[in-house]
Amino acid sequence: MTMITDCFSGLSATVLFWMVNSIAVFGVCVLCTGLLIPQILLISFRKRLFDQPDERKIHQGVVPRLGGIAFKPVVFFSIALMFGLCQFFGYGNMFDGISAESRPLAFSFCCVMLLYLVGMADDLIGIRYKAKFAIQIMCGVMMIAGGMWINDLHGLLGIHEVAAWFGYPLTILVIVFIINSINLIDGIDGLASGLCGVATLFYGMVFFLLQEYIYAVLSFATLGVLVPFFFYNVFGDANKQKKIFMGDTGSLTTGMILCVLSLKLLQCSTTDIPDGFPNLLVLAYSPLFIPCLDVVRVYLHRVRNGKNPFLPDKNHIHHKLLAVGMRQRAAMVTIISFSLLFTLCNLWLSMYMEITLLLAADAAIWTSANIWLTHKIHKINRKL
Repeated sequence: MTMITDCFSGLSATVLFWMVNSIAVFGVCVLCTGLLIPQILLISFRKRLFDQPDERKIHQGVVPRLGGIAFKPVVFFSIALMFGLCQFFGYGNMFDGISAESRPLAFSFCCVMLLYLVGMADDLIGIRYKAKFAIQIMCGVMMIAGGMWINDLHGLLGIHEVAAWFGYPLTILVIVFIINSINLIDGIDGLASGLCGVATLFYGMVFFLLQEYIYAVLSFATLGVLVPFFFYNVFGDANKQKKIFMGDTGSLTTGMILCVLSLKLLQCSTTDIPDGFPNLLVLAYSPLFIPCLDVVRVYLHRVRNGKNPFLPDKNHIHHKLLAVGMRQRAAMVTIISFSLLFTLCNLWLSMYMEITLLLAADAAIWTSANIWLTHKIHKINRKL
């Protein structure tokens, strides 16, 4: 007990305040999502709102795909609840944190709300991909209006600060790209939620180190909704009506939150970065490298084969791992583990290696791994 007391006494009051709030927000999100998902399952089965299997999908039986409906309301509710309680008990730290970031947070929450509604409509009635792209571009414009845009490439191709005429369209492109990367990687149980969960945990810890506490709270709140969903998605039994997918509602909402967190991290002042800290560009986007690299490869493959790059197929990395004989859960664990290893190696190497060479090496490793898998699949098919 004395050891615990000594540990907390060594923390500043500000750090301790935000740590308690982050843990509380995470706990509230886990609790609320854990209570909401069974109710969503119940409504889905009563109203017969299912994700029907087809020739492209790999799940068996009927599974509701409305798990993402819980994400945005729970995240907003938990942060608002902590804000209200802090005000009630006379702690102004959270108000100061939100007030300092009021403009970017206001536009960010509008973007999350907009994509949440679009995702829900897509899950219930279906929306053309062109309409979804238009909304995502609108979200990119709103993020720029909120002051969050890519104004520094941190040494990529030897470029540091960039002008608005270049940074604005680049920001929109990156936002649309990341949102769709998360949406498209959601192909097997636990993969999208696992990758996003690792990313939000990573962002939460980094924001704490950089004293950007309100974004740390947002990170842990998002992690809090992903944890119970991951449990129902991976370990739920479809035969007992306990399994659920996040659907476009969940993937678009989570993708937008990851865009907010990565953009904020990229905009952190280099003067506030401690010595020996990894490159900010690598720090911001390393947790998202795997879904992003996979989407680039899949799009290029579709274009090369004369197919519409926006229409779905079975050429993603998880499809390839399944094709070589892996089970779903093993493929999910493999990809998430590789992403974590990829992130840690990139962070370490970014302190000693030029960032352009590092990203080129990442692309080469990813391409080589996919070529090997493709060769393995062809070999298996020839035997069959």
